[in-house]
Amino acid sequence: MISLRASDHIPQLSIDCVIFGFSQNQLKVLSPKLIFKGDFWSLPGGFVRQDESIDQAARRILEERTGIKDIYLEQFRVFGETDRSNLSFWDRLTELNGEAFVAEHFNRKELEWITKRFVSIGYYALVDITKVIPVKMEADASVEWYDIQNLPPMIMDHNQIVAAALVSLQQNLDQKLIAFNLLPETFTMNEVQQIYEVVLNKTLLRSNFQKKILDLNVLERLEKKFTGKANKAPYLYRWAQ
Repeated sequence: MISLRASDHIPQLSIDCVIFGFSQNQLKVLSPKLIFKGDFWSLPGGFVRQDESIDQAARRILEERTGIKDIYLEQFRVFGETDRSNLSFWDRLTELNGEAFVAEHFNRKELEWITKRFVSIGYYALVDITKVIPVKMEADASVEWYDIQNLPPMIMDHNQIVAAALVSLQQNLDQKLIAFNLLPETFTMNEVQQIYEVVLNKTLLRSNFQKKILDLNVLERLEKKFTGKANKAPYLYRWAQ
């Protein structure tokens, strides 16, 4: 039975994390699905323990979900509408699965505190998707990567949280040079451009883009990537900062 004691956590405060990855020329979002009947997807999230800061809570949640520690993390917005609560989610969960079935998995009385209004602090994380092994928690049926253009319908306002995280990512892409956190240790210039185009949802002129990135002097050029055709092989780069 899943148990969360109210006294261990800061009341009515939660963390919701949008974990971005990049694969097959698509921007992906990691989302767990609950084991119960019904389409209950969510963002990886949790509550802030009494003995940790909000940043520590976010990093703990991310490490639990991805299995890695070295993650780029950005706090981007607080979500605190007056009607923001889990109550409708709990009611729908009970309606579809029955009081007795839900009671087998959750101590409803003990968890009554999480049906109250909650303020959630939104973070987004950028990861090298090849290093992530998604971790299922006790109540998860699955934890999968979904194309940001084809996300499942999530509980509460989680789809809106993803949309807000994407806007923040777009705004910070150039200012903070964070796109490289979505790439493996070595990459081609074409891979960098693909990420920019997918995140910004627009096509960029190749020559202008490459000049702009190289003029930043933040990349180290390595040997050419082996393709079988040395004269056409692209150079590999890595982040030099």
